[in-house]
Amino acid sequence: MSIRIGMGYDVHQLAEGYKLWIGGIEIPYEKGSVGHSDGDVLIHAICDALLGSLNLRDIGHHFPDTDPTLKGIDSKILLKKTMEIIRNKGYELGNLDSTICLQKPKINPVIPEMQKTLAEVMDVDISQVSIKATTTEKLGFVGEGKGISAYATVLLVVSS
Repeated sequence: MSIRIGMGYDVHQLAEGYKLWIGGIEIPYEKGSVGHSDGDVLIHAICDALLGSLNLRDIGHHFPDTDPTLKGIDSKILLKKTMEIIRNKGYELGNLDSTICLQKPKINPVIPEMQKTLAEVMDVDISQVSIKATTTEKLGFVGEGKGISAYATVLLVVSS
């Protein structure tokens, strides 16, 4: 098969005393993502989409939260390793489309920086990386400021 698609989803609790990493950049805010790694919800969703597209299970299978060497790891490292897995299977990213669900802070102003960072880590053109942001209109755990979620869809093509 010459193309594959994958979808990823991730959720993290927000709490004081943690840093807020989204899309490979630190966002100044009073709360951050709780996680075994740096808690970058967007990168985790992207990794799941990439791995799922090739039926390679999920990020937790490849980078388990029971591994003490991964405690606090920069999620960009996990994304880079995931791209190596994908390329070793003979595929390249066609495009990525993603959505971050977060009530506060507003992150639209930093989306271009996220796109640039992710494109560099994935070694793709920035035009292949779409990031959108939305609130949940104050509904649910996201709307109440208790958490953050992200969705990612990828299209993979056979390497030429």
